Amino acid sequence: MDNNTTTLEVIAESVDEAVEKGLQDLGVGRNQVEIEVLDQGNQGGLLGFGSRQARIRIKVKPAGEPHTSEPQVSETQISETQAPEPITEQDSGPPPSDEDEYIRELAEDVVSELIEKMNLQAKVHATLGEPVEKLPFRPIRVEIHGNDLSVLIGRRAETLNALQYVTRLIMGKELEHGVPLSIDVEGYRDRREQQVRQIAQRVAQQVKDTQRRQALEPMPPNERRFAHIELREDPGVYTESTGEEPHRKVVVYPAQ
Repeated sequence: MDNNTTTLEVIAESVDEAVEKGLQDLGVGRNQVEIEVLDQGNQGGLLGFGSRQARIRIKVKPAGEPHTSEPQVSETQISETQAPEPITEQDSGPPPSDEDEYIRELAEDVVSELIEKMNLQAKVHATLGEPVEKLPFRPIRVEIHGNDLSVLIGRRAETLNALQYVTRLIMGKELEHGVPLSIDVEGYRDRREQQVRQIAQRVAQQVKDTQRRQALEPMPPNERRFAHIELREDPGVYTESTGEEPHRKVVVYPAQ
Protein backbone atom coordinates (compact mmCIF):
# COMPACT_ATOMS: atom_id res chain seq x y z
CA MET A 1 0.00 0.00 0.00
CA ASP A 2 1.15 3.54 -0.64
CA ASN A 3 2.51 5.58 2.23
CA ASN A 4 0.20 7.78 4.31
CA THR A 5 -2.91 6.10 2.93
CA THR A 6 -5.98 6.46 5.15
CA THR A 7 -8.64 3.77 4.91
CA LEU A 8 -11.92 4.14 6.82
CA GLU A 9 -15.07 2.07 7.10
CA VAL A 10 -18.42 3.81 7.53
CA ILE A 11 -21.85 2.38 8.34
CA ALA A 12 -25.06 4.33 7.70
CA GLU A 13 -28.65 3.93 6.63
CA SER A 14 -27.72 4.01 2.94
CA VAL A 15 -24.64 3.96 0.73
CA ASP A 16 -25.05 7.64 -0.15
CA GLU A 17 -25.33 8.61 3.50
CA ALA A 18 -22.25 6.55 4.38
CA VAL A 19 -20.27 8.26 1.62
CA GLU A 20 -21.25 11.72 2.85
CA LYS A 21 -20.35 10.83 6.44
CA GLY A 22 -17.00 9.41 5.41
CA LEU A 23 -16.10 12.46 3.33
CA GLN A 24 -17.11 14.75 6.19
CA ASP A 25 -15.00 12.81 8.72
CA LEU A 26 -11.96 12.84 6.43
CA GLY A 27 -12.42 16.42 5.31
CA VAL A 28 -11.89 15.55 1.66
CA GLY A 29 -13.86 15.79 -1.60
CA ARG A 30 -15.39 12.94 -3.57
CA ASN A 31 -12.68 13.19 -6.22
CA GLN A 32 -9.96 12.56 -3.62
CA VAL A 33 -11.06 9.08 -2.57
CA GLU A 34 -11.79 5.59 -3.80
CA ILE A 35 -14.95 4.00 -2.39
CA GLU A 36 -15.74 0.31 -2.05
CA VAL A 37 -19.28 -0.76 -1.18
CA LEU A 38 -18.99 -3.65 1.26
CA ASP A 39 -22.69 -4.02 1.99
CA GLN A 40 -25.60 -2.28 0.25
CA GLY A 41 -27.72 -2.84 3.36
CA ASN A 42 -31.18 -4.27 3.66
CA GLN A 43 -34.22 -2.64 5.26
CA GLY A 44 -36.30 -5.83 5.14
CA GLY A 45 -37.12 -8.27 7.88
CA LEU A 46 -40.04 -8.78 10.21
CA LEU A 47 -40.84 -5.49 12.01
CA GLY A 48 -37.53 -4.20 10.81
CA PHE A 49 -35.46 -6.79 12.67
CA GLY A 50 -32.81 -8.49 10.62
CA SER A 51 -32.27 -5.29 8.65
CA ARG A 52 -28.73 -4.30 7.78
CA GLN A 53 -27.29 -0.88 7.25
CA ALA A 54 -25.02 -0.03 4.37
CA ARG A 55 -21.25 -0.33 4.85
CA ILE A 56 -18.51 1.19 2.72
CA ARG A 57 -14.73 1.48 2.76
CA ILE A 58 -13.16 4.82 1.80
CA LYS A 59 -9.49 5.08 0.82
CA VAL A 60 -7.88 8.48 0.40
CA LYS A 61 -5.87 8.64 -2.82
CA PRO A 62 -2.14 9.23 -2.33
CA ALA A 63 -0.85 12.72 -2.99
CA GLY A 64 -0.04 13.22 -6.64
CA GLU A 65 -2.43 10.55 -7.92
CA PRO A 66 -4.77 11.89 -10.61
CA HIS A 67 -8.20 12.73 -9.23
CA THR A 68 -11.25 11.61 -11.16
CA SER A 69 -14.56 13.43 -11.13
CA GLU A 70 -16.27 10.56 -9.28
CA PRO A 71 -14.90 7.91 -6.88
CA GLN A 72 -14.41 4.36 -8.14
CA VAL A 73 -16.96 2.07 -6.55
CA SER A 74 -16.89 -1.71 -6.37
CA GLU A 75 -19.42 -3.95 -4.65
CA THR A 76 -18.57 -6.81 -2.29
CA GLN A 77 -21.39 -8.13 -0.13
CA ILE A 78 -20.04 -8.64 3.39
CA SER A 79 -22.31 -8.48 6.45
CA GLU A 80 -21.21 -6.65 9.58
CA THR A 81 -22.62 -5.87 12.99
CA GLN A 82 -23.96 -2.36 13.31
CA ALA A 83 -21.55 0.21 14.69
CA PRO A 84 -22.28 3.74 15.84
CA GLU A 85 -21.37 7.01 14.23
CA PRO A 86 -20.36 10.13 16.15
CA ILE A 87 -22.65 13.16 15.89
CA THR A 88 -21.82 16.77 16.76
CA GLU A 89 -24.45 18.63 18.74
CA GLN A 90 -25.97 21.61 16.98
CA ASP A 91 -24.87 24.95 18.46
CA SER A 92 -26.03 27.26 15.68
CA GLY A 93 -27.66 27.24 12.29
CA PRO A 94 -31.23 27.18 10.99
CA PRO A 95 -34.02 26.29 13.40
CA PRO A 96 -35.21 22.67 13.29
CA SER A 97 -38.20 21.78 11.17
CA ASP A 98 -41.33 20.25 12.69
CA GLU A 99 -40.25 16.89 11.27
CA ASP A 100 -36.79 17.16 12.84
CA GLU A 101 -38.32 18.00 16.20
CA TYR A 102 -40.74 15.08 15.95
CA ILE A 103 -37.84 12.71 15.20
CA ARG A 104 -35.87 14.10 18.16
CA GLU A 105 -38.80 13.54 20.52
CA LEU A 106 -39.37 10.06 19.10
CA ALA A 107 -35.73 9.15 19.80
CA GLU A 108 -36.11 10.26 23.41
CA ASP A 109 -39.30 8.26 23.83
CA VAL A 110 -37.93 5.09 22.24
CA VAL A 111 -34.71 5.09 24.28
CA SER A 112 -36.57 5.92 27.50
CA GLU A 113 -38.98 3.03 26.95
CA LEU A 114 -36.17 0.58 26.19
CA ILE A 115 -34.30 1.61 29.35
CA GLU A 116 -37.48 1.26 31.39
CA LYS A 117 -37.97 -2.27 30.06
CA MET A 118 -34.42 -3.03 31.25
CA ASN A 119 -35.52 -1.98 34.77
CA LEU A 120 -33.04 0.88 34.85
CA GLN A 121 -33.54 4.47 35.92
CA ALA A 122 -31.89 7.18 33.85
CA LYS A 123 -32.46 10.57 32.27
CA VAL A 124 -32.60 10.64 28.47
CA HIS A 125 -31.98 13.78 26.44
CA ALA A 126 -31.88 13.91 22.63
CA THR A 127 -30.42 16.78 20.64
CA LEU A 128 -30.28 17.61 16.94
CA GLY A 129 -26.94 17.54 15.18
CA GLU A 130 -25.80 19.98 12.54
CA PRO A 131 -27.52 19.70 9.16
CA VAL A 132 -25.62 17.49 6.72
CA GLU A 133 -25.63 18.33 3.03
CA LYS A 134 -27.81 16.01 0.92
CA LEU A 135 -29.39 14.40 4.01
CA PRO A 136 -33.11 15.19 4.39
CA PHE A 137 -33.07 14.87 8.20
CA ARG A 138 -30.69 16.15 10.83
CA PRO A 139 -28.79 13.54 12.87
CA ILE A 140 -29.80 12.79 16.44
CA ARG A 141 -27.57 12.43 19.48
CA VAL A 142 -29.08 10.78 22.56
CA GLU A 143 -27.37 11.25 25.93
CA ILE A 144 -28.19 8.97 28.86
CA HIS A 145 -27.33 10.03 32.42
CA GLY A 146 -27.83 8.30 35.73
CA ASN A 147 -26.19 6.31 38.50
CA ASP A 148 -24.41 3.00 37.91
CA LEU A 149 -25.17 2.72 34.19
CA SER A 150 -22.11 0.65 33.31
CA VAL A 151 -24.49 -2.19 32.47
CA LEU A 152 -25.71 -0.07 29.55
CA ILE A 153 -22.21 0.10 28.10
CA GLY A 154 -21.05 -3.49 28.40
CA ARG A 155 -17.79 -5.04 27.25
CA ARG A 156 -16.30 -3.02 24.39
CA ALA A 157 -19.57 -1.05 24.29
CA GLU A 158 -21.43 -4.12 23.02
CA THR A 159 -24.58 -3.35 25.05
CA LEU A 160 -24.52 0.32 24.11
CA ASN A 161 -24.11 -0.51 20.43
CA ALA A 162 -26.95 -3.03 20.65
CA LEU A 163 -29.21 -0.41 22.28
CA GLN A 164 -28.37 2.03 19.50
CA TYR A 165 -28.98 -0.60 16.83
CA VAL A 166 -32.40 -1.57 18.21
CA THR A 167 -33.37 2.10 18.57
CA ARG A 168 -32.52 2.70 14.92
CA LEU A 169 -34.58 -0.29 13.87
CA ILE A 170 -37.62 0.83 15.86
CA MET A 171 -37.38 4.39 14.59
CA GLY A 172 -36.86 3.23 11.02
CA LYS A 173 -40.01 1.14 11.26
CA GLU A 174 -42.00 4.00 12.75
CA LEU A 175 -40.76 6.67 10.34
CA GLU A 176 -40.42 4.43 7.27
CA HIS A 177 -36.95 5.86 6.68
CA GLY A 178 -33.58 5.76 8.39
CA VAL A 179 -32.19 8.48 10.66
CA PRO A 180 -28.53 8.96 11.65
CA LEU A 181 -28.56 8.39 15.39
CA SER A 182 -25.91 8.08 18.09
CA ILE A 183 -26.44 7.05 21.71
CA ASP A 184 -23.98 7.71 24.52
CA VAL A 185 -23.95 6.94 28.25
CA GLU A 186 -22.33 9.44 30.62
CA GLY A 187 -19.93 10.64 27.93
CA TYR A 188 -18.42 7.18 27.37
CA ARG A 189 -17.95 7.59 23.62
CA ASP A 190 -16.11 10.91 23.98
CA ARG A 191 -13.79 9.45 26.62
CA ARG A 192 -13.16 6.37 24.48
CA GLU A 193 -12.37 8.52 21.44
CA GLN A 194 -9.71 10.40 23.39
CA GLN A 195 -8.30 7.13 24.71
CA VAL A 196 -8.04 5.61 21.23
CA ARG A 197 -6.39 8.74 19.85
CA GLN A 198 -3.80 8.72 22.65
CA ILE A 199 -3.08 5.03 22.09
CA ALA A 200 -2.68 5.64 18.36
CA GLN A 201 -0.18 8.44 18.99
CA ARG A 202 1.83 6.32 21.41
CA VAL A 203 1.94 3.36 19.04
CA ALA A 204 2.87 5.62 16.11
CA GLN A 205 5.87 6.94 18.05
CA GLN A 206 6.99 3.39 18.81
CA VAL A 207 6.66 2.48 15.14
CA LYS A 208 8.79 5.45 14.11
CA ASP A 209 11.40 4.63 16.74
CA THR A 210 11.68 0.94 15.85
CA GLN A 211 10.69 1.08 12.16
CA ARG A 212 8.49 -1.95 12.80
CA ARG A 213 4.75 -2.18 12.34
CA GLN A 214 2.51 -2.52 15.38
CA ALA A 215 -1.16 -3.37 15.79
CA LEU A 216 -3.66 -1.74 18.09
CA GLU A 217 -6.15 -3.85 20.02
CA PRO A 218 -9.24 -5.09 18.13
CA MET A 219 -11.86 -2.34 17.94
CA PRO A 220 -15.27 -1.76 16.33
CA PRO A 221 -15.31 0.27 13.10
CA ASN A 222 -16.13 3.62 14.69
CA GLU A 223 -13.19 3.36 17.11
CA ARG A 224 -10.79 2.25 14.39
CA ARG A 225 -11.77 5.39 12.49
CA PHE A 226 -10.52 7.55 15.38
CA ALA A 227 -7.07 5.95 15.09
CA HIS A 228 -6.98 6.40 11.32
CA ILE A 229 -7.98 10.06 11.57
CA GLU A 230 -5.51 10.77 14.37
CA LEU A 231 -2.56 9.47 12.33
CA ARG A 232 -3.54 10.48 8.80
CA GLU A 233 -1.42 13.65 8.89
CA ASP A 234 1.64 11.96 10.41
CA PRO A 235 4.23 11.65 7.62
CA GLY A 236 6.15 8.99 9.52
CA VAL A 237 3.45 6.32 9.48
CA TYR A 238 0.43 5.02 7.60
CA THR A 239 -2.45 2.82 8.76
CA GLU A 240 -4.57 -0.08 7.59
CA SER A 241 -7.44 -2.05 9.08
CA THR A 242 -6.83 -5.81 8.90
CA GLY A 243 -8.53 -8.99 10.09
CA GLU A 244 -12.14 -10.09 10.40
CA GLU A 245 -14.77 -8.86 12.82
CA PRO A 246 -14.86 -8.89 15.79
CA HIS A 247 -11.06 -9.12 15.79
CA ARG A 248 -10.40 -6.50 13.13
CA LYS A 249 -7.72 -4.04 14.18
CA VAL A 250 -5.70 -1.03 13.04
CA VAL A 251 -2.09 -1.74 12.06
CA VAL A 252 0.40 1.15 12.05
CA TYR A 253 3.26 0.88 9.52
CA PRO A 254 6.44 2.96 9.20
CA ALA A 255 6.47 5.18 6.14
CA GLN A 256 9.06 4.05 3.58
